[in-house]
Amino acid sequence: MRRPLGALLCLGSLAALSTPIATAHAAAAPQAECRVYAAKPYVTPAGRIQASAARLGCDDTALVRVRIKRAVPGNDPIVKSASRKGTNGRVTVKLRCAPGVYYAVVTDYRGNIGRSKAVRLNCSPTGTPTPTPTPTGSTSPTPKPTPSASTSPSTPPTTPPGSNPGSSQSEEVVRLTNVERQKNGCGPLVSDPQLRSAAQGHSDDMAAKNYFSHTSQDGRDMTARIRASGFSPMRAWAENIARGQRTPAEVVTGWMNSPGHRANIVNCAYTHLGVGVANSPQGIYWTQNFARH
Repeated sequence: MRRPLGALLCLGSLAALSTPIATAHAAAAPQAECRVYAAKPYVTPAGRIQASAARLGCDDTALVRVRIKRAVPGNDPIVKSASRKGTNGRVTVKLRCAPGVYYAVVTDYRGNIGRSKAVRLNCSPTGTPTPTPTPTGSTSPTPKPTPSASTSPSTPPTTPPGSNPGSSQSEEVVRLTNVERQKNGCGPLVSDPQLRSAAQGHSDDMAAKNYFSHTSQDGRDMTARIRASGFSPMRAWAENIARGQRTPAEVVTGWMNSPGHRANIVNCAYTHLGVGVANSPQGIYWTQNFARH
């Protein structure tokens, strides 16, 4: 039996996504400022260098181009580039790996430019790369590819109806979410107590009142719930919900298999995450609240 999922995103046209097992709605919230972001290059399990860039919060169409550059004495050469035309979305570029120092640059030719930090790559997908200074002097390690979470179902929880399965499952969802982000070139999300409070409150409310929606029965949407938690300032935010999945691995796998939910998880613009988990006779309710100051 397929489990219900729900995704909500506040960033323009990326919200208009759905699948047969997902519900996705555009948020009635202010759009984030139009920006482009470049993720640090990393080595894939196939031994290729990959970098990606995203354009978010925009309402006009533009050509987005991402370039991988190699840091060398003198002018840094472009070793690979790729582009796509659209309003919002992601573009990825790959090339055969050669050891060296690389970084990514993105532009949308509308005045928005982004650049990742540089990283030294040794072409070993299982090795831990060494942090390398960027041309401006900052440092940052590259993500280390991590195997996908298991999709094998496990024994359903024995938590009695109406109780909370506990923070351990919430933190496991955070961990598995960061695994997926790492594989897609995004930095890890910080588990935030205010977002966790908003997410837990929504899961508890859905479990207690037997409904499944991004809108609470008192009329509040995710924007109101996150603001009420005290998370401020809010520059970008989104929400995933699900019901009936029995384990953190099962729910994260379900979200990753749905385009709308996956877009929230691998959105490099978000920096913080809160997860709420609540048990009920209808199954476990799961909520993810993403945000960025």
